[in-house]
Amino acid sequence: MASTDPSAGPLDLSEPDPHLSQRVAAAYDRAHRSEFTDAVVGPAVELLAEIAAGGAAVEFAVGTGRIALPLSAVGVEVHGIDFSEPMLAELRGKVGAERIDIAVGDMTTTRVCSDASLVYLVFNTITNLRAQAQQVECFRNAAAHLAPGGRFVIENDVPILRNLPPGETLHPFDVSAEHLGFDEYVDYVNQISISRHYFINGDRVRVSAGAFRYVWPSELDLMAQIAGMELESRWADWHRAPFTGESRSHVSVWRKP
Repeated sequence: MASTDPSAGPLDLSEPDPHLSQRVAAAYDRAHRSEFTDAVVGPAVELLAEIAAGGAAVEFAVGTGRIALPLSAVGVEVHGIDFSEPMLAELRGKVGAERIDIAVGDMTTTRVCSDASLVYLVFNTITNLRAQAQQVECFRNAAAHLAPGGRFVIENDVPILRNLPPGETLHPFDVSAEHLGFDEYVDYVNQISISRHYFINGDRVRVSAGAFRYVWPSELDLMAQIAGMELESRWADWHRAPFTGESRSHVSVWRKP
């Protein structure tokens, strides 16, 4: 097979987020098409609209609008923040994008309002912030956007370190005819993993890799406390299945008093 990109080696944390690449942005929806299905998007939009309760919502890392577009279509006022111009360019080209107030900026510092009912950050995107201090600032920025009683919602995977045998660093999370995905845990002290992707299209392979800081639910609760919020709910998924020690992901809701 021919590769469209050089093989990805170890990543330096100083390397830019791959979502800043126009190539990655253009291929994003196709590469993650399973996340765009009604079965995945519908329950998330339903729950977020319920939490917004008629108020405005702010999406951190709005990307190409996978959640923002259908959420705005059900009547929620949505503000979207993203620091990737190429990802936002993909969003602006879609039907319904005019309903979303789009801002170019960093989710740790950019402010678009102070009276939102809901701020949300989905699909593991808190881990795009590669340092604990940045993740804390994200929580503080969320709290600054919220009116009293407003809620911050995060959807994120639970790290799978306990499933790795001693000495093993690789965990395959998707193995199919069109995509091979592996998480490589490279720094246990700073909680850094590399997500490696091999997108297969006939005899060609597109290689992509990005560094992320994995984070535990309990650690996120402490970040919320630092930002003046408290845990209200935690489920295993958007269907509100109970969160247990066996859950592989979580949807967590923190409330601003």
